[in-house]
Amino acid sequence: MHSENGIKVAIVGYGVIGRRVTEAVRLQPDMRLAGIADVAADWRIARVAQDGTPLFAATPEGRQAMVAAGLGVAGTLAELAEVADVIVDCTPKRHGAANAELYRRIGRAFIVQGGEKHEVAGHSFVAESSYAGALGREATRVVSCNTTSIVRTLGALKRAGLLVKARGTLLRRTTDPWESHLGGIVNTLVPEAQLPSHQGPDARSVDPDLDVVTIAIQVPETLGHLHAWNVELTRPAGKDEILAAFAGSSRILPVDSRTGLSALNAIKEWMADAGRSHANLYEVALWSDLLTVEGRELYYTYMVDNQAIVIPETIDAIRALAGSTPDAASSIALTNRTLGIGALQIPHAPVA
Repeated sequence: MHSENGIKVAIVGYGVIGRRVTEAVRLQPDMRLAGIADVAADWRIARVAQDGTPLFAATPEGRQAMVAAGLGVAGTLAELAEVADVIVDCTPKRHGAANAELYRRIGRAFIVQGGEKHEVAGHSFVAESSYAGALGREATRVVSCNTTSIVRTLGALKRAGLLVKARGTLLRRTTDPWESHLGGIVNTLVPEAQLPSHQGPDARSVDPDLDVVTIAIQVPETLGHLHAWNVELTRPAGKDEILAAFAGSSRILPVDSRTGLSALNAIKEWMADAGRSHANLYEVALWSDLLTVEGRELYYTYMVDNQAIVIPETIDAIRALAGSTPDAASSIALTNRTLGIGALQIPHAPVA
């Protein structure tokens, strides 16, 4: 289900995730951008018009706003969907579920984001764990940033035969940086009302075998999320064996706090200096020097960039739905290469 000149991808919603997916699609040799649909006419949408990408109005009101702003409108959301092989819906929570009715009606494969319920697509996606199940499907859901990180890390331990159960605490940023003038908490911490938090059940929507429980706390910052995990292992293991298990995932990035990469802001600055677009951290940045093993008890912490971690997963999900790449490893390798995952020069701590 793809065109001779590559998979034709439509992006619906040009916000934080939509912009990054658009950039990533343009880097893929086997994909081409069919167009972008949105409801706004702000500076982000103006950039779409400037680079010649076909712009579609997701609603009649959106069309009016775009026309009033002097932006050319190529058509409606339905018209964009008709010319696409795969639709990536990056709209806010619940909008993707509503749009899914259109995508199904016209018979187009589609991806929704982690803000939607699993039932919207009937399948939840993290490339290293559930790629095969998405092959040729009508739809999949790329799970949330935090859930993606959980499945990546626990999946690596599971594949190494080391995982029994995991309990995690999530310190969640409350808003995206570009929206921090609109809301968010200041000078306080807010425990999430749901205990345990939803990320554990969400991870099991990708891998039902995971024994995982999470709690979450909102914190007054915008750079990313911080996770702290306590894992019961199947047997006593050394630190080197644990690090080797994590190295089995190309999307887990080991960092050492002794190099100066000791906090979220330092890691984001590293991504910027490395030339990553938007300072994107696509990987889970896991502090290898802080990781501790005591018999069958494992403790570790890591950073999640919620604006970037799901981007490589989305690219792999496009290939899976299109059926163009039958195995996860080939898709992951291509996505990693185009996004620069695995190409970073990792600083090494000085020898004591």
